Amino acid sequence: QVQLVESGGRLVQAGDSLTLSCAASGSAFSSNSMGWFRRGPGKEREFVAAINWRHGTTHYADFVQDRFTISRDNAKNTVYLQMSTLGPEDTAVYYCAASPHLLTEVLTMYNYWGQGTQVTVSS
Repeated sequence: QVQLVESGGRLVQAGDSLTLSCAASGSAFSSNSMGWFRRGPGKEREFVAAINWRHGTTHYADFVQDRFTISRDNAKNTVYLQMSTLGPEDTAVYYCAASPHLLTEVLTMYNYWGQGTQVTVSS
């Protein structure tokens, strides 16, 4: 199977930038795309961004508003989420996920998940 491990979450101040990493291991070519989701306090898990492994095409949630960039390093089997201009509303546990689909924002289309990494933005 595919193992996903997120890292990089921490406490930051409003307006700061932060980069999250997701290291994937296990079977090669088992997924066509990767995504980031998040769950804030008292909220449902929501889509943040997705990227196609092969072509690097991306898709973002509307709330991102050009503040986040998803990228990947195929040689390292690692996906990144670069975040800037963070605000308290971005406080959440961020999850990395893998999908057999080419590019999707639908949570149920992801079949592997990491454990999550906590991002806290103070105001």
